[in-house]
Amino acid sequence: MVEPATATQTAAPVMPQLKDELDIVIPTIRNLDFLEMWRPFFQPYHLIIVQDGDPSKTIKVPPGFDYELYNRNDINKILGPKASCISFKDSACRCFGYMVSKKKYIFTIDDDCFVAKDPSGKAVNALEQHIKNILSPSTPFFFNTLYDPFRDGADFVRGYPFSLREGVPTAVSHGLWLNIPDYDAPTQLVKPLERNNRFVDAVLTIPKGTLFPMCGMNLAFDRDLIGPAMYFGLMGDGQPIGRYDDMWAGWCIKVICDHLGLGVKTGLPYIYHSKASNPFVNLRKEYKGIFWQEEIIPFFQQVVLPKDCTTVQKCYIELAKQVKEKLSKVDPYFDKLADAMVTWIKAWDELNPPTAGSSVPNGKAA
Repeated sequence: MVEPATATQTAAPVMPQLKDELDIVIPTIRNLDFLEMWRPFFQPYHLIIVQDGDPSKTIKVPPGFDYELYNRNDINKILGPKASCISFKDSACRCFGYMVSKKKYIFTIDDDCFVAKDPSGKAVNALEQHIKNILSPSTPFFFNTLYDPFRDGADFVRGYPFSLREGVPTAVSHGLWLNIPDYDAPTQLVKPLERNNRFVDAVLTIPKGTLFPMCGMNLAFDRDLIGPAMYFGLMGDGQPIGRYDDMWAGWCIKVICDHLGLGVKTGLPYIYHSKASNPFVNLRKEYKGIFWQEEIIPFFQQVVLPKDCTTVQKCYIELAKQVKEKLSKVDPYFDKLADAMVTWIKAWDELNPPTAGSSVPNGKAA
């Protein structure tokens, strides 16, 4: 049976990388006691806490952490009418933290995620591994059978084209989970006792043209490269769907990364996911999405972005246009979602106005 690391195992101080260049974003509805376990790894960094639900509730944060906290009243005050694009009563509200951050990198984690242990029993510094992933290139154009060639002890295998060995910038690092797997409700119902005990020591680049189910509970990204596309959609209160917020963002960012020549990695680091959500509640949130995804995924597989889409914002606006044109027939919700995607970009640009030299394209359009 897999157990989380203890406070003693995580107590050793670490030298923080990117201390002044990275924010940690946490969505929550409860006191953040879980931060005590993460203190040796997180305390040097700035936290952005996005409080979901009742804004009159006081969220307690352990002493010693540098943080700012936003509730729904703050979101409404800062964004005005554009606050309609930020989900309510859903962890999708975390993307507001991405928008107000002024740092180059973001790491986001859920409040039921604890420090994992590797097979030797050592506590896993998830943030440190994400930083390694983000700061090393990706290889989306040709698969390396030894996985990430930029990790210590690995390299490009025989037959790998030398012309592609430089790699491309990594925009996203997608981590995994021990204990409670990130399953959908039907799988939860038929496998209620299943736990993930396998620690696979691997990082790989997701190939160009391949979509993936992105989970937002253990995720890092380069905000400068892909931030405007990290919109977690309209979920939760007043919406017909939930638990597809990170999925939607993942499909969008992968299509845009492929177009701009950016990389997405998955694998290490692991966190310990401590709590299984109620499968019956999840089914009520997911059931439309379970049907809709059979049309959504082919849509993303067939999306073509024009060559003049040379920035993330341009790509995302074009994607919103195609969502409205092609997915509105699935359900009127997608017409509303497409409008929210445009609103999100407008709000992002208002809070993050272009600076001199920022007109340089994010990547090379495919």
